[in-house]
Amino acid sequence: MIVVMNYGAGEEQIAAVVARLEQAGFQAHVSRGVERTIIGVVGDRTRVAEMALEAMPGVERVVPILQPYKMVCRAFNENGSVVRVGHLEIGGEAVHVMAGPCAVESREQLLAAARAVKAAGATILRGGAYKPRTSPYSFQGLEERGLEILAEAREETGLLVVTEVVDPRTVELVARYADILQIGARNMQNFCLLREVARVDKPVLLKRGPSATIEEWLMAAEYVMLGGNHRIILCERGIRGFDSYTRNTLDLTAVPVVKHHSHLPVVVDPSHAIGKWRFVPPMALAAVAAGADGLLVEVHPDPMEALCDGPQSLTPENFAAMMERLRRVAAAVGRRIAEPQAPVALAG
Repeated sequence: MIVVMNYGAGEEQIAAVVARLEQAGFQAHVSRGVERTIIGVVGDRTRVAEMALEAMPGVERVVPILQPYKMVCRAFNENGSVVRVGHLEIGGEAVHVMAGPCAVESREQLLAAARAVKAAGATILRGGAYKPRTSPYSFQGLEERGLEILAEAREETGLLVVTEVVDPRTVELVARYADILQIGARNMQNFCLLREVARVDKPVLLKRGPSATIEEWLMAAEYVMLGGNHRIILCERGIRGFDSYTRNTLDLTAVPVVKHHSHLPVVVDPSHAIGKWRFVPPMALAAVAAGADGLLVEVHPDPMEALCDGPQSLTPENFAAMMERLRRVAAAVGRRIAEPQAPVALAG
């Protein structure tokens, strides 16, 4: 359930409600909006009536939440959440593009990719240091050395970094280097990992599992939020379908549906959904039109030489052309593509 405070309710009144709830054994989570403060309450709601919360000073009403996800539901923040990452805000008017290679393969490869995506207008650099692959014989990533290269690219370009964490034992290590911790599709329901990232003061990009329902996806986000980390970004990256022509089926209906049911920002990864680079730009355009707050796009300096996901990676030139089209689509739907603060030129 949620406790809606009156407009202008003071901090003492809010603290009194929280204290009463916690004394009764409930977990209370405060969300401060522009006009209202809402207190999310987790616990046995059958005991709420006897507490007479609506009689307390500053309380407007108590609202039960019927969905199984209590804290990520829209009622917890009707205006929608904005996740702050460094100097950036994800979930507002601006659409952020996160771009880079599937995996960090070398210092030269990543720096070339970072310079290219920054020049084209990306604000966040993506790149995997730990790569859980279907085959144990495939490239598994450079691990901590890859994290060090990502940090170097951030230092040079100013791009923030999103990278995947795959093991609860390495959460603190990855968090030392990354600005956003990505939970990959295979780990969406790795509850031990979700509990670990919930303890870290870094935003979490939570990808939808390939066979996950929207409710299961939101329940995974609930694990993170219940653990204390409210800075969650959801990522739609395609679900399993019956047609094998594309890698997955990009469920763009999930964008408006999730934004209706949840206050969390939603980004879309068309690269993993489609698996073929030529179809990535039109799906990226469609995602922005559908209301996505950001995109996660794979870009490689030389896709034919990529150690993983080359067929779905854009070249720097194709990425730059896509960004120009994205700006026009975003403007048409009342949004804008966020721009990096200090663009750098492509390496000569």
